[in-house]
Amino acid sequence: LTGLPPEILLSIAKIESAFQTNARSPKGAIGVMQLMPETARALRVDPNDTRENIEGGARLLRDLLVKYEQYPDQVYRALSAYNAGPGAVAKYNGVPPYAETRAYVEKVLNEYHRLKTQKPESR
Repeated sequence: LTGLPPEILLSIAKIESAFQTNARSPKGAIGVMQLMPETARALRVDPNDTRENIEGGARLLRDLLVKYEQYPDQVYRALSAYNAGPGAVAKYNGVPPYAETRAYVEKVLNEYHRLKTQKPESR
């Protein structure tokens, strides 16, 4: 779909919504990948359609990885921007000092590493 490892998308979906298709955050994020309505509009996806929500989240992450590809902390910046927005990453020139965002990045990466190191027969 986007050339991203499925494990990173699974990790985001697990941390964002625990795979709940009808998840809604207090801030208004919608669905499995927790897309904000304005982000979903910009991506031209229906955040209430599970397939489109996942595709939108995958494209958003890919776009953020491309945006930060020149930085040594590319993945940290991309995940931070997914959580707190690119404006916060720009403001702090890297991972913002928000406890929620720092915990989010750590949880996603821990889940990603857990999935990557699982033996294929145990999946």
